[in-house]
Amino acid sequence: MKKNYLLPVYSKYDVKFKYGDGSYLFDNNGFKYIDLLGGIAVNIFGYNDFEINNAIINQISQYTHLSNLFEIELQNIVAEKLATLSNLDYVFFTNSGTEANEAAIKFARAWGHDKNKYKIIAFNGSFHGRTYGSLSATGQSKFWNKFEPILDGFVFADFNNFDSVLEVYDEKVCAIMLEPIQGESGIVVADKEFLEKVYNFCKEKNILLIVDEIQAGMGRTGKFFAYQNYNIQPDIVTLAKGIANGLPLGATISSKEVGDFLQPGMHGSTFGGNPVALAVANVVLKKLNHKLLERNIKVGKELKDKIKSIETKYIKEVRGMGLMIGIEFTDEKNAKEIAKELLKNHLVVGTSGDKILRLLPPYKISFNDIDKFVRILEKILDYK
Repeated sequence: MKKNYLLPVYSKYDVKFKYGDGSYLFDNNGFKYIDLLGGIAVNIFGYNDFEINNAIINQISQYTHLSNLFEIELQNIVAEKLATLSNLDYVFFTNSGTEANEAAIKFARAWGHDKNKYKIIAFNGSFHGRTYGSLSATGQSKFWNKFEPILDGFVFADFNNFDSVLEVYDEKVCAIMLEPIQGESGIVVADKEFLEKVYNFCKEKNILLIVDEIQAGMGRTGKFFAYQNYNIQPDIVTLAKGIANGLPLGATISSKEVGDFLQPGMHGSTFGGNPVALAVANVVLKKLNHKLLERNIKVGKELKDKIKSIETKYIKEVRGMGLMIGIEFTDEKNAKEIAKELLKNHLVVGTSGDKILRLLPPYKISFNDIDKFVRILEKILDYK
């Protein structure tokens, strides 16, 4: 057997994809798969999109990289759009979601430094990334295993339990950091009352609210940002995944109050705000119009309703918002085994642990493909 030189940190499915088109993937044998994972919420406009491909070609014919020591027009264009959409003021570009969250953590501590505030309240079940700052803010100890000690200054409350926030708060807290929908924990949606209480508490105590929109943002819930489904206004928002439809790009968006604490030399990135990725992001932002966001709500509702209509004792709960859906199974079923069976039937899905299927399809997915997925899932549940 040929030696594999890749670090063995991924459990990979036994299929090799050759190319994609729209919301479909095609393997080496020419078989067509319906994609309901979208590269884990990344390929929001699917594959081989004409406008996105053209943007890449046009930019690489000019240059692929310039140092951030020089003015890059696309950075200003995309930053203005993101700041306007979020009702915030400054944007820092990164290469990934974990870097965007690292920046958010640093920015919050810079803001809190002269106030003698440095702690951050995060939540059990959260996932903010795998570098040390974002890992330390991740409320799942399984991700810390063998990497301890994690960084000091993070305390954890229970998601959707405001009283637990009060229990861990003290005068050293500079920020509360959360996902409006916890993706890696199985699509756990924040209760409206909980999230609005957290927001009001931040205002009362003069601490920052950091909202991680890396998986739930970019129109997936039917709003550009998932937090816009609630009556809140964060001080810092982080984005990545779908922002450049598969090219590495992240963003940390902040208020003027926070951003004014950052001066030249305090933070930086060699590749952050890469022109090719930004060319795609600019197209993505143009394509994310009101009509498409409304469609995401409609398609997501159709998908949830049809899954709920399956007559089976094995589905415990169907939850989510827009095109971010989790299917939790009873103890008799294993989500990873179901995902493998779906793959054999040419359907690509994700999982969160052993009990939850995670659906994050491209926005181009059709109603017919939804019907096909539900029919096959029903057959698998009945058979297995």
